[in-house]
Amino acid sequence: MTLNAKAKNEGAVAKKAKCAAPKETVSKKRIVLSVKAEPGSTVYVSGSFNEWDATEKKLVDKRGDGVFTTTLTLPPGIYEYKFVINGIWTLDPDPDRDWTQNGLGTLNSVLRVG
Repeated sequence: MTLNAKAKNEGAVAKKAKCAAPKETVSKKRIVLSVKAEPGSTVYVSGSFNEWDATEKKLVDKRGDGVFTTTLTLPPGIYEYKFVINGIWTLDPDPDRDWTQNGLGTLNSVLRVG
């Protein structure tokens, strides 16, 4: 094997080893969010976890009793969010949730995933 061929071979082996390095796995948590709204409402959750997309994550009223729920799978962190109920941005009424002021002069609910 020539010196040039040997260098190429070593480079290929190093590249292969580099690609085979194990990826860090972050343990994601399942989070259930729910909110009470008028039966028949359209309810979404929007927040820092979905780039504030107001129509990406819809909540469902499975029993028709006005309790809308959804499940999020999120890595550990602190997230801000609001519910969007019939087009109106609404804080989470859960008394155990924290709130923080946002850049618009209103409040966002805070979700801590640990």
